[in-house]
Amino acid sequence: MKLQEIERVKKITKKDFVNNYFKPQKPVVIEGLIEDWPAFDKWNLDYMKQVANDKVVPLYDDRPVDYKDGFNEPHATMRMSEYVDLLQSEPTKYRIFLWNILKEIPQLQNDFYFPDIGLKLMKKLPMLFFGGRDSYTFMHYDIDLANILHFHFEGKKQCILFDQNQNDFLYKIPHSLITREDIDFSNPDFEKWPALKKAQGFITELEHGNMLYMPEGYWHYMKYLSPGFSMSLRAIARKPKNFTRAIYNIFIMRHYDNMMRRFKGQKWIDWKNEQAIIRTNKTNGII
Repeated sequence: MKLQEIERVKKITKKDFVNNYFKPQKPVVIEGLIEDWPAFDKWNLDYMKQVANDKVVPLYDDRPVDYKDGFNEPHATMRMSEYVDLLQSEPTKYRIFLWNILKEIPQLQNDFYFPDIGLKLMKKLPMLFFGGRDSYTFMHYDIDLANILHFHFEGKKQCILFDQNQNDFLYKIPHSLITREDIDFSNPDFEKWPALKKAQGFITELEHGNMLYMPEGYWHYMKYLSPGFSMSLRAIARKPKNFTRAIYNIFIMRHYDNMMRRFKGQKWIDWKNEQAIIRTNKTNGII
């Protein structure tokens, strides 16, 4: 894969962000955007353990999709205090994914602000993501193709991004938002996945306090290099094409996929995985 380092800036004005990154839909890491947030000094795993303590959190791992799994259905649950202890004691594949902090722990909203950066952010949808060392998310894009501000806290996280123009090279699963789950995007096997050699994307590492802007519909693979967590704020897709695709994903594609899982079971999952290879190889003239 041809991966270029994502541009990094310390500070940025609203005008420069809109003109240089939002309008051209180009990712960027802003290193000093949240230094005035209370969260910049307060948010770490110990603090989250303290404020969440007995909250039961949904956990996900890297097991392949099963036909019996509902859309974004968790693989396990655990008290937050137990989960943080696990993160700090040993590597674990368990991650927290799409945890709504305003709903679960309202006091945390006092620790951050919605940045005035030129995006109309959805105020009710700040989400937290946690992971242990070497845990990762499959390469995917979000169902609503939103513009995403991704703030990282504690530890380091590797991020690999692709725009939607790279779909033909990524072994995308049809009727889905993911690529083949057996691809290791941090160390891809080009003999097994030859089309990936043509993919052009972006890479960066996030540290405490960094914010990554991911434009509309960008594919993203996240790997925790050490235990940590992140928060995402999002803004609705502005491009008419992306907004239309988001409506289709939410109201048609998701329900169609769930229906086919019920009717065809694992055969539907297996067919989709096979088609990802067949279609990608055909498009790229690979025999």
